[in-house]
Amino acid sequence: MTAITFFLETETETLDLGRKLAALMRPPFTLYLSGELGAGKTTLSRGIVQGLGHEGAVKSPTYTLVEPYELADVEVYHFDLYRLNDPEELEYMGIRDYFSATSLCIVEWPEKGMGLLPEADIQLHLQYADGGREVRIEAKSIKGQALLNNVK
Repeated sequence: MTAITFFLETETETLDLGRKLAALMRPPFTLYLSGELGAGKTTLSRGIVQGLGHEGAVKSPTYTLVEPYELADVEVYHFDLYRLNDPEELEYMGIRDYFSATSLCIVEWPEKGMGLLPEADIQLHLQYADGGREVRIEAKSIKGQALLNNVK
């Protein structure tokens, strides 16, 4: 599988990349987002959710662990596992039920849930670079590779 890298100077560019990715995603699809605090994971997630048709606010599910968005043709689940103390907590919330044939799942801090999360189709890593953000997108499945081929 391959990877591509983008440099994003502004929050608007981060939102635009999210919208571009959203246009290429079809359920079932799992996206992992990793990077330091404040690197832009939630901003990118906001672009994706809005790109899929959500018109309201997109907030970080830091305290709730998951924020659902029921859209016309897709169920979107935005996870933020930053505050997760033990991956076993995911079992108690019925984590497997979220990853269905009709869902698109965005997971921030996926390393906190390893062992209980399904494999990602793509993994994005955001990091600070030269006053902006560098985003590395890596395909982890055939479906992820197809998306990557079209996002270039």
